[in-house]
Amino acid sequence: MKEYKYTVITGASSGIGYEAAKAFAKRGKNLIIIARRREKLEELKKEILHYNRSLKVIVKSIDLSITSNVYSLYDELKNYNIETLVNNAGFGDYSKVNNQNLEKVESMLSLNIEALVILSSLFVRDYEKIEGTQLINISSAGGYTIVPNAVIYCATKFFVSSFTEGLARELIEAKSNLKAKVLAPAATETEFGKVASDVKEYDYQEKFHKYHTSKQMAEFLIKLYDNDYIVGKVDRNSFKFTLQNPIFDYA
Repeated sequence: MKEYKYTVITGASSGIGYEAAKAFAKRGKNLIIIARRREKLEELKKEILHYNRSLKVIVKSIDLSITSNVYSLYDELKNYNIETLVNNAGFGDYSKVNNQNLEKVESMLSLNIEALVILSSLFVRDYEKIEGTQLINISSAGGYTIVPNAVIYCATKFFVSSFTEGLARELIEAKSNLKAKVLAPAATETEFGKVASDVKEYDYQEKFHKYHTSKQMAEFLIKLYDNDYIVGKVDRNSFKFTLQNPIFDYA
């Protein structure tokens, strides 16, 4: 298994992760796709192999909001030669702080922050000297701007943005070969709205004047992957995507 290089994508069962997997597959990248819903991952694998049977596609069904599962997953990943890790798994919550479901918040903190930090840290330890490796963490435009009714979600994404920007600077200072980058989407048509709102149906055309499709965001992710910039960010007003240097101050 070590003779092949793999791109690892968490949260690959839908949305940006699903489309990102297809985008990397079109680049001829072997994939390890990770999410809770095995049936969705198997659908994705079938779709990818339909147009490129030569690729290796590994499916791993696991709940990364459980911390012990994160360590178990990485132990399994040690059997593979990883070229790129995309930490995409995460979800949001639309509610005020004084009226939140704390069980949901706890899971959100575990997935959006703990799982991402653990996987990022273990990946850096093993791959920072390996040429051509990348870590791409998915944040949000809400990781740079506080959005009403999504304060805790935005706080998790502020963490992702600042953590990844800081890590990127550390790697540059250490002259590491591994590159760390952060992608910050604005409104994107995924399952995010349904999960954040705890509803079965969510109309993006009704809720937002502008939004991107998951396929568009996957294309932006590939642009970030192809460049030396650290931040790929969508402006919440214009919805223009730009590649940028780190945004947060670094003392």
